[in-house]
Amino acid sequence: MKYIVETRGLSKSYGNKQVVNNVNLKVPKGCVYGFMGPNGAGKSTTLKMLLGLVKAGGGTALIDGREMNQKNRLEILKETGSLIESPSYYGHLTGRENLEIVRTLKNAPEKEVEQVLKLVRMERQQDKKTKEYSLGMKQRLGLAAALIGKPQLLLLDEPTNGLDPSGIQEIRELICELPKRTGMTVLVSSHLLSEMDQMADYVGIINHGQLIFQDKLEALHEHSKSKLLLRVMNRTAALKILENSGTEGRVTEEGILIPSLSDDQAANLVSALAAGGAGLYRVEERQKSLEDIFLSLTGRRASL
Repeated sequence: MKYIVETRGLSKSYGNKQVVNNVNLKVPKGCVYGFMGPNGAGKSTTLKMLLGLVKAGGGTALIDGREMNQKNRLEILKETGSLIESPSYYGHLTGRENLEIVRTLKNAPEKEVEQVLKLVRMERQQDKKTKEYSLGMKQRLGLAAALIGKPQLLLLDEPTNGLDPSGIQEIRELICELPKRTGMTVLVSSHLLSEMDQMADYVGIINHGQLIFQDKLEALHEHSKSKLLLRVMNRTAALKILENSGTEGRVTEEGILIPSLSDDQAANLVSALAAGGAGLYRVEERQKSLEDIFLSLTGRRASL
């Protein structure tokens, strides 16, 4: 597999505080890679090291096979787009005029401004002054600026921060479209795990500066073993039947949770519950949410 981003032992300290500790990222080409973790986990510092904005304290970062250092930095940045923290604009200029400045600095063809405006669906707002833009429109403009030059890699740090639900949905859909439409790789950081569940192909989870999980999104979900929820009218009778059958049951507000069973085992248990007067009226399969999995990996409640 070809990786467009690969780090080896990447580390960074500020004073006595280890912010990023021996991180080994592997980001495949042409995917959306969700870089997840709580606020303060080291996500932004890692992205800044990938861009050369912060000097690594140890280890190396490879972008498309080239090490990020003073010699290669400008060459790498020509092929990389980024939206880190709040984008800055000339408020007295229109959206299009701001993009023209970026295009000139990147020495990109004139037609690209039109292309990125269309890509982020800003054609109708391009002639408004940016000081009149909503937060969502400013994020779109920042994304458009990052896309000028047709980068192979796009780094986005919390791109939906501060947006309303409709703005979050729009940015999410756009990020999902980019690899399919342009072939670029998108590395997006977020503490909103439910958001990554709807965007990412691969995920990496960082906590206290350490990478604690990295794989396909499906593999993260496989970390969770599904359970069965039994809804009964007589919990005492149900628990006695479960005990006799050697099945562990845990009482919750909704009912009784038991480990997942094979079809034959489930059928036998349902028959026993019905015959034993438990008053079984529903069996539901319960899968751990991404937030639950995150909690089990990190020991911390995920942001919602």
